Amino acid sequence: MGWRVILALVHTFAVRSLCLQEDVSVISPQNCSLDCIIKGKAICEYCRITREDVSMTLGVSTEEMFGSCVPWPCSLFLGVHIPTACQHYVHAPHDITVEFLPNDSPLYDIAVISWRPSLYGLSFLRGFQVSLQALGGTQTDCQLFLFQSNLTLSAAEADRVYRSDPFQLALDAQFAVTVMALPVPEQWSNFYKSEYFSTRSCLEKNGLEQCQKDWYPSDIKVEQHGLDIVVTFNLAPPNLGINKYFSWCYGGGRRNYTTIKVNPTANVTHHRYRLLHLEPETHYSCELAADVVDAIRKTFDFQVRGIEEEPSSFTTDGSLLALLLPVLILLAILSVVFVLVINQKKLRGSKRKTKVAADVIKQHDSKCVLQEQNLVLLARPRPPRLLICYSNVDGPAHVRAVMLLAAFIQQHFATQVFLDLWEELSLTEEGLMSWLCRRLEESDFVLVVCSQGLQQELRRSAEEGAGGREGGAAIVAVSLIGEALARAQAGGQGLSKYMTVIFDYSRETDVPGVLGLATRYSLMRDLPLLFSHLHGVALEGPGRHLQVEHISEEAYHKLPAGGALQWALHEAGQQ
Repeated sequence: MGWRVILALVHTFAVRSLCLQEDVSVISPQNCSLDCIIKGKAICEYCRITREDVSMTLGVSTEEMFGSCVPWPCSLFLGVHIPTACQHYVHAPHDITVEFLPNDSPLYDIAVISWRPSLYGLSFLRGFQVSLQALGGTQTDCQLFLFQSNLTLSAAEADRVYRSDPFQLALDAQFAVTVMALPVPEQWSNFYKSEYFSTRSCLEKNGLEQCQKDWYPSDIKVEQHGLDIVVTFNLAPPNLGINKYFSWCYGGGRRNYTTIKVNPTANVTHHRYRLLHLEPETHYSCELAADVVDAIRKTFDFQVRGIEEEPSSFTTDGSLLALLLPVLILLAILSVVFVLVINQKKLRGSKRKTKVAADVIKQHDSKCVLQEQNLVLLARPRPPRLLICYSNVDGPAHVRAVMLLAAFIQQHFATQVFLDLWEELSLTEEGLMSWLCRRLEESDFVLVVCSQGLQQELRRSAEEGAGGREGGAAIVAVSLIGEALARAQAGGQGLSKYMTVIFDYSRETDVPGVLGLATRYSLMRDLPLLFSHLHGVALEGPGRHLQVEHISEEAYHKLPAGGALQWALHEAGQQ
């Protein structure tokens, strides 16, 4: 009987807990005006504030306010009539969650952000600001929600869940969402909470046949006609609107590029094209893809066979012997060479190539170590943290290339990246020097993207005795890193924390002399070495060569993020 009573009590407690969870009130934004908020009308409990409303009520330009997503002064909205409403401290929200709503569009996701308010300063809470920033892009969006001025929340209402309005977000992208409690304290500290999340890819949401950049030819057949190769492949579905394709083939020291155009009105599922005048007895490696931005490329290989000639007829035994004698000699030589090759391979042993998919090295639990013939995964508490520094005086194309490199590393290197472009709020709160010093201290690695503009700005700073207005951040970073390198060398400490990289359109001489002790890389050629550096993975071992999938100069652009980075590097090089 005792156990039955205990089980009944446990069941009752579980049912009550579920009921309590279901009873948590979820508050969604209302349609009400800023004027209603200021006058404290009861019907305006939790209201969305729009750009137009701010402009009409306060006569303030909204472009500057809503564009930067920096917290707006509480006094602008409430302090005009109730000055004391903006003089109290409110703690950051918590339990931030992202919910994707069902929608029929194949182009974007719809997300709603929800959160709970903190108990600390709850009675003085006046509202929330939600800002969303795309990592590796320029999309920024802000939403402002205010309580009516007479509303005072009690501790019992701390379990409320507040929701944002829907955000329309591009597919296959990473975002940072920040929820801030209002009013913002005079001493900016711990008033906001940020989370990172990713939207679904087009492939995950719509399927392969609905995604232009995710679609690729899956059915490829190769036939040899003389010294020509005829390639047959399946065409994209008509709804994708793909009418052009391209093919790259490399073999015999030459690269063959073929542009393929198809008739969109023809009701066909496959297309054939011809590769002309190829080298006999030569191996070719090819890529075939739709001619759209970031398209996935399908690789295939083939060997061109030599053309066999018709044998001549011989009427005498002497002619037949004259033909067979060189053949016998050649067979004997080939036999000797074959035996020597087999013996040499036995002596050297087998050297295997290990491929590791990029998603094997995941955030928070991945480090690869070569150990004899096995690849061992060791748990680690967190991914490596990387601070990227650069100069913006090279122009917007260079800045975009740096931003997309940061996005590629964060997405496919299992690395947490710190970049000033992604932390505008922290920079505003702390100031450049404080933010930079803190990130230098927190980071496991620091990467300086060297360029001609950075070198020129350093030279100008040395001549004038002060940094230029635009390049000041880069000059401060280089100076601090140079000092850290000098201290580490003097103290006999390792220098592996600091690295410099140049892109293909930069030169070795663009690396500042003060960073001469840092490890140097050239991208995208040294992409595997950079991965090896960040994760402490040996690329070479006894009888083994480690290759991480898509992390190479030849393959990185096959990923959507890599394709965008490749195009950005091309544009920066042109400019």
